[in-house]
Amino acid sequence: MAGYKEPNFNERTALAARAREEALAKLRAKPPIDPAIAAERAAKQAAKEAAVLEKSRLAKLAIEEAKAAKQAAKDAAAALAAIPPPPELTEAERKAIRDAKYAARKQRTKR
Repeated sequence: MAGYKEPNFNERTALAARAREEALAKLRAKPPIDPAIAAERAAKQAAKEAAVLEKSRLAKLAIEEAKAAKQAAKDAAAALAAIPPPPELTEAERKAIRDAKYAARKQRTKR
């Protein structure tokens, strides 16, 4: 059985040159791209890029709207915090309100 023979530099360069020529021959054998197909691909790519830009613009707009809504909520909360609480009723005022409710309920049941 013959042993493995290490290829020398000249053999390796010849092998690489032959592989390169075969690859070029394969590329030359491909039919050229039809201009209509190339234009269609370019149009699809342009439409895709436009859609991505529009989506990006809408996302930025949504973020700005969310920030504005958040700021409006903070402003509303601050405005509500600025309103003073209603004054506490005294015991006599609470009794008067309770008596008025009782009298109104009695008036309704007498009918």
